[in-house]
Amino acid sequence: MLVALVITGFLVFLFFYIKHQFTTTRTEVSEDVMVSRIVSMGKLELVKYAMKDVVEKKELHIILPDSRVLFVAVGEVTACIDLTKVKKADIVQHGQDSVSVTLPKPEICYVKLDHQKSRVYDVSGVWFPNKAKTMVEDVYKIAEKKMLTTAGQMNLLGRAQKNASLIFQPFLENVSNKKVVIQFK
Repeated sequence: MLVALVITGFLVFLFFYIKHQFTTTRTEVSEDVMVSRIVSMGKLELVKYAMKDVVEKKELHIILPDSRVLFVAVGEVTACIDLTKVKKADIVQHGQDSVSVTLPKPEICYVKLDHQKSRVYDVSGVWFPNKAKTMVEDVYKIAEKKMLTTAGQMNLLGRAQKNASLIFQPFLENVSNKKVVIQFK
């Protein structure tokens, strides 16, 4: 009886030990960061549009159920002027009291999705995990393109040009003590 009790106790212990070993997960992360290049910066950010967009992608099938991804994208689009493109010939003095400065046209610096705030809310009708991954990657790309298009429709570059004049003109006038006219290429 004592031997049966010890064996039963040992088997119960073994069961819970093995169960614990199978359900416990360990995570190992190894990182090796390497600098691939260093770039000198000369871009002045002038305006940033923070955006939120809802993107739905559907793939319609004849026989199988339709595949669908619903994504809420949060991100920003930033416009800037590359000051490294300003040459000596772009600064012209007119008499003793005025200067004209020709700046490069504003450009889109970057479109960036905030991965912390963006969310995939629904993935349905997808049979294989690789297909779901591909659809989610596609919806991220669609969201970035949509933000870029919307920023263009909302005149982001025009706003950047206006902000450049508002920032540079008083600054250069105070530094040079001359009337400054800002122009764009």
